Amino acid sequence: MGFKNFLLKQALKMKMKDVPEAERDMMLTLVEKNPEFFKKIGDEVKRRMKNGESEMAATMVVMRENQAELQKLMGR
Repeated sequence: MGFKNFLLKQALKMKMKDVPEAERDMMLTLVEKNPEFFKKIGDEVKRRMKNGESEMAATMVVMRENQAELQKLMGR
């Protein structure tokens, strides 16, 4: 899993270049805890983008819809 984590970390750095490193590390930890959940989120964002929504709008809606699960993963 080391190489896969490396690639994931690099992708997160590119996507979240303006986000502090501590927050990027937190996101990586969350993704490692439940990769299927984040794949589902990514797939839903892509589906919404194909239907004409911007990436930001689609992400915001999907994250809001999954807020409870995200809070569980974050331990809140």
